[in-house]
Amino acid sequence: MSRKTANAGDAAVLAAMPSAMTTPAQLERLGEHLRKLRLFKSGERLEAMLQHAAAHELPYAEFLDQVLGEEVAAKTSKNIAMRTAMARLPFTKPLETFDFGYQPSIDRKQVLALASCHFIEHGDNVIVLGPPGVGKTHLAVSLGLKAIEAGYRVLFTTASNLIAVLTKAHAEGRLDEKLKVYTTPRLLIIDEIGYLPIDRQGANLFFQLISRRYERGPMILTSNQSFAAWGDVFGDRVIATAILDRLLHHAVTLNIRGNSYRLKEKIKAGLVRSLEDNGSQPGGEI
Repeated sequence: MSRKTANAGDAAVLAAMPSAMTTPAQLERLGEHLRKLRLFKSGERLEAMLQHAAAHELPYAEFLDQVLGEEVAAKTSKNIAMRTAMARLPFTKPLETFDFGYQPSIDRKQVLALASCHFIEHGDNVIVLGPPGVGKTHLAVSLGLKAIEAGYRVLFTTASNLIAVLTKAHAEGRLDEKLKVYTTPRLLIIDEIGYLPIDRQGANLFFQLISRRYERGPMILTSNQSFAAWGDVFGDRVIATAILDRLLHHAVTLNIRGNSYRLKEKIKAGLVRSLEDNGSQPGGEI
């Protein structure tokens, strides 16, 4: 064997030695270090990663990159799961499952641009209008999930539940405390505006929340009513105008004109006429 070949072989052996010769005491000590650093994923997979490094003769930097990469991935996944639970979403449907082909009125490129979450950075609101069943909540939740993945704290609520909570807090003298619950999250999603009537007190409380978040925290709102009908929704055209003035100052509006997903199979079977067939226009137009 030539000296050059021998040297190359010695170098390979030396590269693998730290992993191949790891003793039980070293494993225990390494595991303790990882627990103290709260690197739990690395602790679980330490022995397997050491064996892999030895078998493939990984350079030290590559081995360290693998260890830290797995730890970051595990912590990121855990944080996303925690923020998703805190968001109180009614379901978790990713944007990739939205059927853009069934709702051609939606600009797919515009929605994908919103999925980048730049609207949150810029403080813009997103308002989704359209009749029941066209996917407004699905879009709102999907964009909320994108925000969670991007590291933002998100909170979901329906308009009726929001107003019920604020009304109760107002009666108990805890309104400021409860308003903070809805102003703290970076992104607030308010679903189903217009499905149930809102009394004057509820309209005032809703206005207070919108005012507190104005130019501070972006929102996603969905409604089955056109903006022109919001005066009836809130029972007061002056309050409705003030709310819209703040919401639309920095906003992107998605106006869905299409058929209900819930009636998709019935329309296909000819049991229900589609909106295109009967020439009617859905609610939610500007």
